[in-house]
Amino acid sequence: MQQFIGFIQSNLVLSLVWAGLLLALIISAIKQKMARYKILSPSDATLLVNRENAVFVDIRTRDEYRAGHIAGSLNVLGKDIKANALGEIEKYKSAPIILVCKTGQSAVEISKVLATQGFENLNLLKDGLISWNEANLPLIRGKKKK
Repeated sequence: MQQFIGFIQSNLVLSLVWAGLLLALIISAIKQKMARYKILSPSDATLLVNRENAVFVDIRTRDEYRAGHIAGSLNVLGKDIKANALGEIEKYKSAPIILVCKTGQSAVEISKVLATQGFENLNLLKDGLISWNEANLPLIRGKKKK
């Protein structure tokens, strides 16, 4: 114990940085456990679609969506969701929804909005379309056929 205390005293800055990182890690883990959404890998997302008929909701812009999107995904802009203009996804309030954005960051904010609007089963694609591409999963290019 004396050696531990001696190390902390002689390396105070390093010890404070270590304690700060440990605290940040604990807070991050607690936040993720208490979040109203789950984060899914691309393989977990495809399993959810196949087993529970989950719906991909792509919140990127129309141009980004046309450049490449997941087959069967619905394109609803994040700004429309914030304005409570849910469009096609209104009927999926109790169904599993997988939010997709470019990097996974925008989807967190949109999931909070959807949770307040009554959506029950929200999931996020981890790292967005970046992880989908890294997993070599297919994308549909061009306009969605109706």
